[in-house]
Amino acid sequence: MPKKRLSTPVEVEEVNRLRVGDVVYLSGEIYTARDRAHQRVIDLARRGADAEIPIPRGAILYHCGPVTRMREGVWEIIAAGPTTSTRMEALTPAVIEKLQIRGLIGKGGMGSATTAALTRYGCVYFALTGGAAVLAATQIKAVNAVYWEDLGLAEAVWHLRVADFGPLVVGMDAHGKSLYEQIGEAARRTVRAGTSSLSERC
Repeated sequence: MPKKRLSTPVEVEEVNRLRVGDVVYLSGEIYTARDRAHQRVIDLARRGADAEIPIPRGAILYHCGPVTRMREGVWEIIAAGPTTSTRMEALTPAVIEKLQIRGLIGKGGMGSATTAALTRYGCVYFALTGGAAVLAATQIKAVNAVYWEDLGLAEAVWHLRVADFGPLVVGMDAHGKSLYEQIGEAARRTVRAGTSSLSERC
């Protein structure tokens, strides 16, 4: 599979060059965001307010609730594995529109509403392997800031600096393609073929 390196913030032209199955290593700044952070972004938008945190256009959101500790006044990330992304499905299209982000990182893929939003706004979904939370943490070089601590440390927005974060696989691209849908269809074809073969033998 093609391997690419991207630096944040990401331009829409770079996103449009990505295709399902590409392997990407990301450097620069990313922001964690889970359910409650997504909901707060939307609630603020409904009131006509900005997100209150300096997430730039072209940013990458990471579905992650990191395990952290404070040592000598400095935050450290102990583990940073991906959260199951479908938890954010209902909120994601509005967040993509409001923040004009260019990428999401998570695990498990997302649904049709997110697929449509990725295409409409020029965004991509990166899959990161679950179960490698400690390894992912080694690619986080610094905590720049933490926002909305009142949500709880796992739900707060962590502004992180990363280097060669990955490997990330493009699971859903900005052209309406989804690796998850492709795998699902391949599995269905296999089941149908197996069922047909069994019927013939019977």
